[in-house]
Amino acid sequence: MKVFTPLLLSAALLFAGSVLAEEGASSAADTNNEILMQKIKADKKLLVASNMDLTDTEAKQFWPLYDAYQKELNTINEQLIATLKEYAKEFNKGPLPNDTAKRLLNEALDVQESELKLKRTYADKIGKVLPAYKTVRYIQIENKIRAVLNAVLAREIPLVY
Repeated sequence: MKVFTPLLLSAALLFAGSVLAEEGASSAADTNNEILMQKIKADKKLLVASNMDLTDTEAKQFWPLYDAYQKELNTINEQLIATLKEYAKEFNKGPLPNDTAKRLLNEALDVQESELKLKRTYADKIGKVLPAYKTVRYIQIENKIRAVLNAVLAREIPLVY
């Protein structure tokens, strides 16, 4: 895979940074983050394009599905960010009460289930317009990008106490 590692790490760090950032961030910082997020999304699309080897016919059918998947994935990412922000807020208060810990665990598991369900749904849709090996390749690319993000989050988010 033609991976531009700094791009993936930047995306993961930006995602983690937005989760761990203080609530009172300035509007200039928000604007810069939004610009950077747009750049990362464009770079991700370029990364996918450079690794998919799509024919013109395949591309016409694949890219609308890609865009729809990314839109739905963004909603899941927003849920993850909200859960992680809540965790950070509660973590900074001290030991998590059992009910809070259970609620946050369920929210995190719901995000993972939503992501898997979305991936299955779009693997089926993409599989109808692309050969199986290209469908697998696309899911592999998404998995690799998510693995980098998850590695950064795992490193940055402290264990509950």
